[in-house]
Amino acid sequence: PVASLAAPRAPPAAAAAATVDGGGINGGSERGGERRNGGADGGKNGRNDKEEDEEEEDEEEEDDEDEEEEEEEEEEESSSMSGSDDEEGSWISWFCSLRGNEFFCEVDEDYIQDAFNLTGLNTLVPYYDYALDMVLDVEMPMEDELTEEQQEIVESAAEMLYGLIHARYVVTNRGMHAMYEKYRTATFGRCPNVFCQGQPVLPVGLSDLPRNYTVNVFCPRCHGLYFPKSTRQANVDGAYFGTTFPHLFLLTHPDMIMTKPTQQYRPRVYGFKIHRSSLYHRNHEIGGGGSGGNSQQSSEQRHHRGASGSKEGRSSRDRRRAGGGGGGIEAARNKGR
Repeated sequence: PVASLAAPRAPPAAAAAATVDGGGINGGSERGGERRNGGADGGKNGRNDKEEDEEEEDEEEEDDEDEEEEEEEEEEESSSMSGSDDEEGSWISWFCSLRGNEFFCEVDEDYIQDAFNLTGLNTLVPYYDYALDMVLDVEMPMEDELTEEQQEIVESAAEMLYGLIHARYVVTNRGMHAMYEKYRTATFGRCPNVFCQGQPVLPVGLSDLPRNYTVNVFCPRCHGLYFPKSTRQANVDGAYFGTTFPHLFLLTHPDMIMTKPTQQYRPRVYGFKIHRSSLYHRNHEIGGGGSGGNSQQSSEQRHHRGASGSKEGRSSRDRRRAGGGGGGIEAARNKGR
């Protein structure tokens, strides 16, 4: 009976051990689950943090782009406003700031408003009144009634009118002072002649009437005419500067009159100078080409010789006539004696 009573007591110990082991297993599983859950939650939180950081970076980039766009828009608006202000404020400054119009100086509006300075221009410029109002920024009451073609004609007429006024303005004291600043900074360019050593040039026209010749540049050192370096400037009408300006400018500022270059280019062939009697120099000096220049020279010489021979013939005949007349008179006197 003791054995029978003691025997059943063993299972509770095993059960306790089992319960202990089960508790450890269950606790370990629970702790492992918690760890897994914690790791999963940590991974989710890390991913969420990264996503939030990326979103913040994207938002910052978008904000920067928006700020840049706003700045660009503000700059465009300011430039457009300044451009509109310039256009509305001064047509003359707008015209002189165009590419290709660097040779022009700004004419004072007081000079343009003086009717005496515009004498005779109304016969050269079409739509003269409209063009003058455009140059002086005067509102034209009939502007809305003009067609697009007429508006373009008025704009070109305004450019022509300003150019012809400019040609008269640059020969005044104020105009020469304005052109002096451009000449000092070599705005008109420099002489392409090698021996002029970069001498600044002055604009000049070959005619005072518009639409005949484009503008050229005059070198005060070698007195040569050249085309402007820029093609845009080379298309400007030469009448907008006139034939007088560079020469009157130098006479007004005699200290700017430069001496002629002493060094001259001598053509050579294999190191030997070409003789002056060769066709290379003769045709160049005569201005003709080949036999044409020689034939012209020979015809001129024959004409000169013929003229001199006829003169000598007439003088000899006159002397013979005078001698014959005197002999007859003396013979008659002798007979009378």
